[in-house]
Amino acid sequence: MKIIFIGQKGLPSLSGGVEKHVEELAVRLAGRGHEVMAYTRPHYTDFKLTNYKGIKLISLPSLKTKNLDAITHTFLACLDLFRRQVDIIHFHSIGPSSLIWLARLIKPKAKIISTFHCQDYYHQKWSLIGRLYLKFGEWMSCHAPHMTITVSKALQQYAQATYGVTTNYIPNGVPEADFKEANEITKLWNLNKDSYILTVSRFVRHKGLHYLISAFKNTATDKKLVIVGDGAFTDDYVHELKALAKGDERIIFTGAQHGDVLKELLTNAYLFVQPSESEGLSIALLEAMSYGKACLVSDIRENKEAVGETGLTFRSKDTIDLTIKLNQLLLAQAKVNELGNLAQTRARSEYNWEDIVSATEETYALVLVSALASKLKQQSIFARISMLF
Repeated sequence: MKIIFIGQKGLPSLSGGVEKHVEELAVRLAGRGHEVMAYTRPHYTDFKLTNYKGIKLISLPSLKTKNLDAITHTFLACLDLFRRQVDIIHFHSIGPSSLIWLARLIKPKAKIISTFHCQDYYHQKWSLIGRLYLKFGEWMSCHAPHMTITVSKALQQYAQATYGVTTNYIPNGVPEADFKEANEITKLWNLNKDSYILTVSRFVRHKGLHYLISAFKNTATDKKLVIVGDGAFTDDYVHELKALAKGDERIIFTGAQHGDVLKELLTNAYLFVQPSESEGLSIALLEAMSYGKACLVSDIRENKEAVGETGLTFRSKDTIDLTIKLNQLLLAQAKVNELGNLAQTRARSEYNWEDIVSATEETYALVLVSALASKLKQQSIFARISMLF
């Protein structure tokens, strides 16, 4: 099959759940013999990079602003489809999916898949107009493609209840953990095995980092709180977080991390915390599980779906409950180790990338076979009509 991906910022992934998802999926599809292409943005991926692990990269410009980056890039990508021979056009996220109608006009014979990752309009950075447009993109993602994929069962239920649409549930995945001893993180931040609590997140309000900082400041532990990530057009919130943490030397902001440094951080953390108010299906959380970390998460449906019975929850937005649960786990090393082992087993069985790629291949094949069957049926009808004359 000839497959092209639209919606991601670029490859290889530097940050962002969608980018990690697309990279893992695209690389494996290319490895299985498919011809795979992906659009990239020059501010994320060097425009000189034209091939990555068997994926053809197509660099197109965008207006790098909060409101226009994704949509201008997606618009140009749709126009570029005139030049491409493709079987499958795979859109990612509801913002880019708002232009599925254009892709269908330009490539009427290609089959279009849309992956619904999360309800982006909950993000702090969007204006009222931006949120309304993303709602339109969500509607398009559920109605305009030949098949919609949802990455969580919660989103699948939401799409059915809101739009009456039956989607195909294929979750985010996580690769096998690549464990690293504390080395760079010791040099950079004086971090050692089990000496810190970890969270990995974009600095946007719905991720709930302010709850975690407030709760952690009420603990008496000598462990540190390591916050990995950066803002996303949310400078005001970044300043708020750093002001909230001021005066507590145990709280460390590392900025965005990837590669071996992130692997070291995941390997050596005592506990992973995810305090978000809304999610799709968090890749950061799945990664922590794959590294055998006990996970303390807010009790939203998507987080509970991810950890199952292997994690602990606190009431979303409730700093007092989060403080209580943190204090309990800080005094329960054996429990933390037990939960971490269970989480790793769950990540390997439920969120295995090879299984996810196979399910995605089956989805592609299904829409192509359905189209062929429809075409053959039409030909049969025309043949019967012609016999009457």
